[in-house]
Amino acid sequence: METHFSKEQLKDKDNKSSEKIFRKCVHCGFCNATCPTYQLLGDELDGPRGRIYLIKDMLENNKPANEKIVKHIDRCLSCYSCMTTCPSGVNYMHLIDHGRSHIEKTYKRPFSDRFIRDFLSQTLSKSFNFRVVAILTRFIKPFRFLFPKKIKEMINLMPVKFPKKTLPRLQVYPARNKKKPVARVALLTGCVQKVISPQINEATIRLLNRHGIEVVVPKSIDCCGSLNHHLGKSDLANKTFKNNISIWYDEYLKNGLDAIISNTSGCGTTLKDYGFIFRSDDNFKKKAKKISELTKDISEYLDEKVKLNFISKSANEKKYKIAYHSACSMQHGQKIHKEPINLIKKTGNEILEISNGDVCCGSAGTYNLLQSDIAKKLLKNKIKNIEKIKPQFISTGNIGCITQIANGTKIPILHTVEIIDWYTGGPKPEVLRKL
Repeated sequence: METHFSKEQLKDKDNKSSEKIFRKCVHCGFCNATCPTYQLLGDELDGPRGRIYLIKDMLENNKPANEKIVKHIDRCLSCYSCMTTCPSGVNYMHLIDHGRSHIEKTYKRPFSDRFIRDFLSQTLSKSFNFRVVAILTRFIKPFRFLFPKKIKEMINLMPVKFPKKTLPRLQVYPARNKKKPVARVALLTGCVQKVISPQINEATIRLLNRHGIEVVVPKSIDCCGSLNHHLGKSDLANKTFKNNISIWYDEYLKNGLDAIISNTSGCGTTLKDYGFIFRSDDNFKKKAKKISELTKDISEYLDEKVKLNFISKSANEKKYKIAYHSACSMQHGQKIHKEPINLIKKTGNEILEISNGDVCCGSAGTYNLLQSDIAKKLLKNKIKNIEKIKPQFISTGNIGCITQIANGTKIPILHTVEIIDWYTGGPKPEVLRKL
């Protein structure tokens, strides 16, 4: 793709990076063939190629965003399916992030949109705020019919009951039966996940401790920053990024870290991009690069670094049919797909392949809250493909997907790490108790 940025424009680090990405695009349109929103809506501007043209036009001509541009950029899921398909290696993730940041700086949204986006920014990225809002929602739910459609749907999606935590809150969880741990890792427990599904973090900690690995959970780290990053709120996101980088890097220098574990693939994708985000920051680029290098998805880490001790099952032990849902941020964002499947296979159960498994379920961070109509259509298609193969339960590696899919089917769904924890000596997950 031909570009016409001036020398002055290319002094900006983001313009400089985006210009190089634009030049890789050859207009082939392969990306549209796998783009969920293009498949649903059939509009060129609702596919990656069209959005690339919109972003290029804004940046190259120093144009503020307008209503039309915002509509089509907002409809992007950031599922990154286009990046898996693209034969030219176009890093669409960095382009869409740049486009969203430009929109946030140059476009004034209607008051209702600004209010909702600011509310989500302050609620979902802070676990304490989220818990308070969830408690208040219990009292509001009976009156949700009084609210506008978008608010009403958010209320419907908000859980009102949370599982009880079974592990004490510690900063260091020591390796079991080991004088010296075989490894030492930090765990990102997440902002929303630790509230609505604490069992995922607990399964991760138990599993790692059981295999001789010490787990560190710094108290001052809450959100990974991706929520504000994808809302285009760069200043808020960067504040979170810098906090996380500083704490983890300090821990790495003082006490040593072999890895930083993410058990939410959307968060892991962002952590692995810290190095790029701070590539031009003299104070943070070295630290950010190291944090990105240390980051591993839990399935990736278990597959590469841990010799798992599966408990022997008797020949007549019940076998399950498990549908594995490959989260977009996992398979497209981090290029991790076979690793979690291989782990589940080691349990002796049958893995079922979901048709069109490369297509998003519609969760996509805050997408199912902000673009609920499209998200519902994607969920309906995903559920149809899952129920068609009749699994006994579903496994995935992302809390957003778990919440989204659970709203569309009665088939139990849980995190892959909960299954591996169970089959290596942990408790049977609560969601599977009736099976």
